[in-house]
Amino acid sequence: MRRKLIAGNWKMNGSLAVNHTLLTGIKGELGKSACDVAVCVPAPYFAQCQAELTGTPIAWGGEDVSAHEVGAYTGEVSASMLLDFGCKYVIVGHSERRSYHGETDELVAQKTVRTLAADLTPIVCVGESLAERESGRTDAVVGRQIDAVLTVVDASNLVNIVIAYEPVWAIGTGKTATPQMAQDVHVMLRAKLAAKNPDAAANVQILYGGSMKPGNAKELLAMPDIDGGLIGGAALKASDFLAIVRAA
Repeated sequence: MRRKLIAGNWKMNGSLAVNHTLLTGIKGELGKSACDVAVCVPAPYFAQCQAELTGTPIAWGGEDVSAHEVGAYTGEVSASMLLDFGCKYVIVGHSERRSYHGETDELVAQKTVRTLAADLTPIVCVGESLAERESGRTDAVVGRQIDAVLTVVDASNLVNIVIAYEPVWAIGTGKTATPQMAQDVHVMLRAKLAAKNPDAAANVQILYGGSMKPGNAKELLAMPDIDGGLIGGAALKASDFLAIVRAA
């Protein structure tokens, strides 16, 4: 049985003082968790997470990574830099990166390959817009996005990725896919994995990432193919984040 993973995505939020309060609250109540727990944070706070979370059950990671190994790429953060600060995970292809920074399916795939080569775990994000959902194109759009990754990652290495389905129309809007809507997309994603590597289909955690919060987490996480959540706003409040962890 796959363990659940609850991963917080802080986005561009935080300060040293605010982060300390948040991490202290999470650590103080988490104890021994029956699921995997992680926080993905802005790069300036890697050192703080390493200092405050080492020796706890909470892993940490980045919100983006460069497709390049090293070089003249001002402002980018390499996979090796994440490793220097003990990161385990990195979010790849979040819809905000795709929308605001023009990241293509191909670039997301390159970042996934670079992440795996560094022995980091990529949380590969896929999802459709409201217009795409309403026009019945969800499977086509999400399928295209994950196919770009499945095409370039060696089949044997697929067991080392995490996938997050994040319907763009449900991110930060308060709207949420119904549990069955989310489940249907997760089933499609798992079938894509199965066609490449049955072990990956059985073991890869597929998270839901659209406005999961304490009030809907239990219903969503009860679906057989929803293996956790990529949590945005609710990850910034210890009590909300812990409530989702408990639901998992």
